[in-house]
Amino acid sequence: MKLTINEQEHEVSDENPDRVLLWVLRDELGLVGTRFSCGAGVCGACTVHVDGAATRACLLPISQLAGTRIRTVEGLASKGPAGEARLHPVQQAFLKVQVPQCGWCMSGQMMTAAALLERNPSPSPQQVVEAMGGNYCRCGTYCRIKKAVLEASKLLTQETEP
Repeated sequence: MKLTINEQEHEVSDENPDRVLLWVLRDELGLVGTRFSCGAGVCGACTVHVDGAATRACLLPISQLAGTRIRTVEGLASKGPAGEARLHPVQQAFLKVQVPQCGWCMSGQMMTAAALLERNPSPSPQQVVEAMGGNYCRCGTYCRIKKAVLEASKLLTQETEP
């Protein structure tokens, strides 16, 4: 079965079509930025984008992914003009605000934030809280997460201004 992940086509085993995307990413493709945590779609650590929507990879069978575009945290950064890595504004802001403590939930937090900002580049603080509410952080960095998402919104606005 072919999956488009981070703008690259990957051939993955389809002998078990009920296998969830999380394990294909981590075990078969080595994309370990997507984390396993609750395994029940509750905590958000495994969040990836499927056709731009924040989606829990621990629940999603690969049989539902034919023809979709998947993006993981490894696919957030882009290439600059000289081929250098350019961090996504969400990644830049999470570093600037020093959000991570243990870091386990951060890939899911960043993927949820990026999906929010793609839908709404200028969210209010309350909209950030609502959008991020399904992602748990055991370290309790929620205030910094909100601050970083709002900072990423500013960075995105600066990127798009002439």
